[in-house]
Amino acid sequence: MSKLACFKAYDVRGRIGDTLDTEIAQDVGRAVAEVLGARCVVVGRDIRDSSPALCEALGAGLRAAGADVRDIGLCGTEEVYFATDHLDACAGVMVTASHNPIDYNGFKIVGRGARPLPDAQFRAIERLAATRAFAAPTAQSGTHLEADTRAAYVARVCSFVDPAALGPVHVVANAGNGCAGSTFDAVIAALEAGGAKIEVTRLHHAPDARFPNGIPNPLLPENQPATSAAITRAGADLGIAWDGDFDRCFFFDETGAFIPGEFVVGLLAEAILEQTPGASIVYDPRVVWNTRRIVEAAGGAAVLSKTGHVLVKDTMRRNDAAYGGEMSAHHYFRDFMFCDSGMIPWLLMLERLSKSGRPLSAAVAEMRRRHPSSGEINFRVSDAARVMATLRQHYADSAEHIDTLDGVSMEFADWRFNLRASNTEPLLRLNVETLESAALLDRRVGEIRSMIEAAA
Repeated sequence: MSKLACFKAYDVRGRIGDTLDTEIAQDVGRAVAEVLGARCVVVGRDIRDSSPALCEALGAGLRAAGADVRDIGLCGTEEVYFATDHLDACAGVMVTASHNPIDYNGFKIVGRGARPLPDAQFRAIERLAATRAFAAPTAQSGTHLEADTRAAYVARVCSFVDPAALGPVHVVANAGNGCAGSTFDAVIAALEAGGAKIEVTRLHHAPDARFPNGIPNPLLPENQPATSAAITRAGADLGIAWDGDFDRCFFFDETGAFIPGEFVVGLLAEAILEQTPGASIVYDPRVVWNTRRIVEAAGGAAVLSKTGHVLVKDTMRRNDAAYGGEMSAHHYFRDFMFCDSGMIPWLLMLERLSKSGRPLSAAVAEMRRRHPSSGEINFRVSDAARVMATLRQHYADSAEHIDTLDGVSMEFADWRFNLRASNTEPLLRLNVETLESAALLDRRVGEIRSMIEAAA
């Protein structure tokens, strides 16, 4: 099979001048148009220095294959998703490297209705771009038009809440010098026009391709203190931070404490079930007990999915789920084309705070007490399958439930773990959780760590 190094499991990512350049971008454009039979394609880009040239080359390839290009300019990935559906385009391509190093870039590609591409189609695009066995250019090239879909996008996002019910609330928003700033401003303006009372402290707000405050990835512990400090200085009720293309958002409570992803999933599941009682909620298998408890208590149906945006979206569609959440900070919504959004989650969180009058730290403290969890711990190993088999054999007799949907998950009376191999690196990723026992958590993490290190 012909391959390009920049094609990964679900998207395209590469180092500029090494595995990705404008020639490859043009070939990807032609391949997308030919494989999908696309007559109209939405394109957008992030703020990296390489993005305008890559976007232009991508568009040239699309037009050479006869596809009309609808360019929405500087935006977030979810805005490409929205515009693809809103404009009834055949496909959408976002030029972004999200939180990858500064010298990287890439493409996120979706089909009509912002659906993820089936693997067979994605691999066909890869083969055609690699072999360059293109059909002859069309007699008439496609057109290039700028399209402004932001107002429609903002209206869709704001439809998830009642603006008049929001506030008074003070928010710290850290855009990380990525794409989120201007879109966030448009959402805030629409909310305020609808009666919301929101005070905002903006941090690292202006897009800046140099990333002077570091690559925007709030999941990294070293990137969190800036937001935490701003919250305590401002006396804010909530902190929000985004990655580079803002398809992930992260939360901090009023004390400046970072909120782990699995607890955010629980909070958002609860919010969605208030709006749509009895709905199905999709979750990933890494850390599950808090989500299951909340969904069941609220009368919803908890549905397990393998990790990964393509797989979560497919599970949601098959179950008509109202919401899906991954502890990695991807949050998916049925009424947003089953796509992930970094804007809708903080709107739902603001509505929760406004209605309850209860500080966010109190809700999270209860979750932490009930379900202590380790956070994701990575181990570099040469044979992930052998190490997972060793742990499974060791615990098999005492486990109450074993699941192999995504790696191996083993549940016991008062603790559980999930161990899964990375799709892209020689890593094993471990998550451990317990029922109301931090001491048991520490003991089990130490026990499994010793076993993995010995087996590796």
